[in-house]
Amino acid sequence: MNHPAPVEISCENMRFLITHNPPANATLNKFPEELKKYGVTTLVRVCDATYDKAPVEKEGIHGICAGCTYFD
Repeated sequence: MNHPAPVEISCENMRFLITHNPPANATLNKFPEELKKYGVTTLVRVCDATYDKAPVEKEGIHGICAGCTYFD
């Protein structure tokens, strides 16, 4: 399945990167690399957990995940 490219939104001194394809543990190896391309330092997950956050945090990207699930 093809997913749209990430979308970057800027508002004053903040930047947001919206991704449309949450990784799974099997595809997690490329996810931090993609986030770093955009300078991501904090990750907010608004979907059900589909991956272990430890590898992302190991790359210096901090995660905020608790209670942020967004239902479409």
